[in-house]
Amino acid sequence: MTPTPNAERRAELLATAAGVFAAQGYNATTVRRIADEAGLLAGSLYYHFDSKESMLDEILTAFLDELWTGYDTVLAARLGPRETIAGLVTQSFRQIDRHGPAVAIYQKEFRHLAAQPRFAHLADSRHKFENAWLRTLERGVAEHAFRADLDVRLVHRFVRDTVWVAASWYRPGGTHSPEEIARQYLSMVLSGITTRI
Repeated sequence: MTPTPNAERRAELLATAAGVFAAQGYNATTVRRIADEAGLLAGSLYYHFDSKESMLDEILTAFLDELWTGYDTVLAARLGPRETIAGLVTQSFRQIDRHGPAVAIYQKEFRHLAAQPRFAHLADSRHKFENAWLRTLERGVAEHAFRADLDVRLVHRFVRDTVWVAASWYRPGGTHSPEEIARQYLSMVLSGITTRI
């Protein structure tokens, strides 16, 4: 089904807002600034969105919904621990490619936003995210796929931060695809956590 012109315009405005939020920070961004970037009068934005908060919520929800669709597919496949980690990392880089500004906003603004009732779902998602990674790492240790001398919480934080910080430098359409970057990262990470045969 082809999106309506209104839906297309709404998506364009959200992409513009995401770029401004990522560059300037949520609190420092005004509706007027977003409107200026979009080539609109500030009041015209309210035809599409009832508030700056609504725009941000929609941006972050779209990113997290897609992330979880990919993660759930990987987790439901019941792969081995190494393959599951590879799938999660690859899905993460695909979302950095598709939602780079949203990832940057999530990283910079999470602590501030998660304390607000409107954005409480961010904390729920982070908890679910952490559990998925920790369960996979723990399974890998139990099945002797990963080294038993490693603290899985530290491994999780290391991999999480190593992957998601890429949003600060990654640009879509660059030399490497998200899948190739994931492959390179995985070759470094998994060589460090897997058991020696």
